[in-house]
Amino acid sequence: MSSSDFSIEQSDLEKLSDKDKTELRQFFANEEQRSRIQSQTHELTGICWKKCITSTIKSGALDKSEKTCLANCVDRFMDANLATMRHLASMRQQH
Repeated sequence: MSSSDFSIEQSDLEKLSDKDKTELRQFFANEEQRSRIQSQTHELTGICWKKCITSTIKSGALDKSEKTCLANCVDRFMDANLATMRHLASMRQQH
């Protein structure tokens, strides 16, 4: 059976215990978060690649300026992400 053949019927979900339902909801939440992180990582890679990689890679390695640019690009992304998370946390505490 392939993963595309797998489906969950509502009647099957109703047979689960409350504990199993909670665990299933947590599993789906974790998978959704993992998917968002992978999507953000993919987007970041594309943005930083377009910004920083200016040469054709022939030697199998990036040149020094490209390495520095990529590191700075990722650092700024992480800084912005952290600042956003802190801001959202402070907004939650105020309400």
